[in-house]
Amino acid sequence: MAALAQVLQLIGGWIAPLIIFFVKRQSRFVSFHALQVLLFEIVWIFVTMLVMGIVFVTFLLGFSFGGLQADHGSKTLPPLFFVLLAVVWLGFILVWFVKLALAIVYGIKAGRGEWAEYPLLGRVARKILNIGPAGTFIPS
Repeated sequence: MAALAQVLQLIGGWIAPLIIFFVKRQSRFVSFHALQVLLFEIVWIFVTMLVMGIVFVTFLLGFSFGGLQADHGSKTLPPLFFVLLAVVWLGFILVWFVKLALAIVYGIKAGRGEWAEYPLLGRVARKILNIGPAGTFIPS
């Protein structure tokens, strides 16, 4: 189930790991891996909303301050529009490949029974679940 929580983030985003987290709550190992994926998905959603907000504001400001210019009676989009759109699109593709790599690597590690931690997020998941190294319980 821990491996499924890792791999299903590619298809279901945060929904599949959330279901696994609540269904297998009695297993600290499965909860730890599912919570890491949930935390990663929260970060992913936050960054996505932040980037899309910046892009929206940039386009809005660009268009409102003369981004659409009259050229022989027709309105054209500035080249910066296409460059920014391409950069954002390529950035999301790059991050999706990182997400793919994380899902595969940590899915394999979870399938082997390893308590593998995401960078930064693993420590947060351990603190939330009161789990020490190798799954030992830490009393609060």
